[in-house]
Amino acid sequence: MMAQAQGKVALIGSGELSGTMVETHKMLLAGIKSGDLTLFLDTPAGFQENVDLISGRAVEYFQAQVLHKMEVASFKSAEAATSDQAAEVFGLLGRAGYVLIGPGSPTYIVRQLETTPVTTLLGAMINRGGCLVAASAAALSVGSKTLPVYEIYKVGEPLHWVPGLNILGNLGLELVVIPHWNNAEGGNHDTRFCYMGEKRFTALETMLHSGTTILGIDEHTVCILDFAAEVALVDGIGRVTVRSGSFESSFSRGETISFDLLKGKSALTPRRNGPGETINGCNGLPVLEAAEELIKPAAAFWERIHTIEDTFQCALDETNVTVLVTQILEVDRLLWQAQLDLENPEFISQGREIFREMIVLAGTAIKELTTLIPEKLKSVITALVDLREDYRNAKRWSEADQIRGILNNAGIVLEDTETGPRWRI
Repeated sequence: MMAQAQGKVALIGSGELSGTMVETHKMLLAGIKSGDLTLFLDTPAGFQENVDLISGRAVEYFQAQVLHKMEVASFKSAEAATSDQAAEVFGLLGRAGYVLIGPGSPTYIVRQLETTPVTTLLGAMINRGGCLVAASAAALSVGSKTLPVYEIYKVGEPLHWVPGLNILGNLGLELVVIPHWNNAEGGNHDTRFCYMGEKRFTALETMLHSGTTILGIDEHTVCILDFAAEVALVDGIGRVTVRSGSFESSFSRGETISFDLLKGKSALTPRRNGPGETINGCNGLPVLEAAEELIKPAAAFWERIHTIEDTFQCALDETNVTVLVTQILEVDRLLWQAQLDLENPEFISQGREIFREMIVLAGTAIKELTTLIPEKLKSVITALVDLREDYRNAKRWSEADQIRGILNNAGIVLEDTETGPRWRI
């Protein structure tokens, strides 16, 4: 009988090197044994001319943002790697406690790694308590089946699946992982479900074995599979969807998913065809309706910009940081799509001004929060110190000592000096 794995697999829908994932990486690294290596495996993008720039960005991100040293395990191609190069990479993976695999092509990574010891080494790392972080293309490859995204979306090949590396299956979880679950880059066409859109993805589902569990992960969202605890934790700004046939359940940040549910031992709920949940009450805008609105051909550039502005302002009024970040990212996506669609350059320029203004407003709001709270606390502390002085002058020592005790319990050190009381945190 195979021993139960003690480590984690973190599946990221997108944004593995973004600000939204900094704290997630720190949390995952906290559980890694001292001395174990932290590696970036460059295989998924090994065919790209800028693969070394991608690796360098990962190393720089971990150094500057996560405050942790990362090394590159370079295995761009199984065919091109010499025996010495392969041995060096396999040796690094054998000493690793944290491996990040990211963007590129899911079918390319499968072709390069399926006949190598890499999957076995990654499985061994997870078994002994390490953490594999698979994002975007890499997340697509770790399940039993892999979606050939570029081949279908860009080249026009017939709908099909290819076998995945099935790292999760070797650990006891037979899943098909789909990142970019809520993608909306299409602008005027549906690109949800990792660029497939609803029509194509529904057809793809029928090609899977009955009872196959699909794990859909929104962008800038992570699903952390904890094999020791046999639960999955959702983090980030989106949702994770567990789907099988006509049933599915959706989970948001902070919620957990039992492995029994992922294994099909617990029941999912029937899919809902009605409106989705609201975005934290802002404008009462349903999530599913918002996604559908984005893909309507008639939806104008400025209509979408103004809708985002309204939602952003609502979040600003409510100090809802999650929605603030979501709307800023949405403007960024919209501007990129406008360039691809050859939108009016003047519109794009004005849109960038709104984008920059949103960033400034969000930063100002957060700065005000960090300064406002201490100022309010300062006024309360000063009032308590003055009240204590009144009690001391009236020789009401008991009440004065009670106030000193209250301040002390709150971490406020009070000192009586010749020039009067002085306090510090």
